[in-house]
Amino acid sequence: MLKALNKIQIAGPVGALDTIIVPAQGEASGVAVICHPNPLQGGTHTNKVVQTAAKALSQMGYACYCPNLRGVGDSEGEHDYGQGEVDDVIAVVEYAKSQHPGLPLALAGFSFGGFVAARTRARIEADKLLLMGVAVGKYPIPTPDVPVDALVIHGEEDEVIPLSNVMNWARPQSLPVLVLPGAGHFFHGRLVQLAQMIQRCW
Repeated sequence: MLKALNKIQIAGPVGALDTIIVPAQGEASGVAVICHPNPLQGGTHTNKVVQTAAKALSQMGYACYCPNLRGVGDSEGEHDYGQGEVDDVIAVVEYAKSQHPGLPLALAGFSFGGFVAARTRARIEADKLLLMGVAVGKYPIPTPDVPVDALVIHGEEDEVIPLSNVMNWARPQSLPVLVLPGAGHFFHGRLVQLAQMIQRCW
């Protein structure tokens, strides 16, 4: 589990963003900003899928920033259904890059956070994109196309975002999707495998 020992407040467009930093193991070779699932269903930066991704990436040398987006936890502002949250992520990216100049940037997210990460990637450049259980077809705003080298991981038995939603989104893009057989939306009992998939396919 991640510990909130490295929590900071990052200035966002509508106020402070409560952010957990997971340092790189060893010398940092990249920075990652990891977005949490839907806060209307209790999603925060301590979510276990977010934690799993942060641990996996930190082991590969990424300094990971896990913000609570607007209106979540101790972050200021109000939930904006994936619109203003993109501006929040960009603010965290700018801060992270200022702390680690010149290093590659990865954007990542789980569920709603994957939706936000994909929308952020449509606005700014990033070297890597990781989408886990991405919330495709869930919101009025469509999920944008993403680079073909994005790492998209989805559970075969996802009960929140059906795998068919993701395949229908990925197919016109010729976008590969890694499917974890038998896994549900929250990857219950499969987090070790999820971490292994991230590291093996990065």
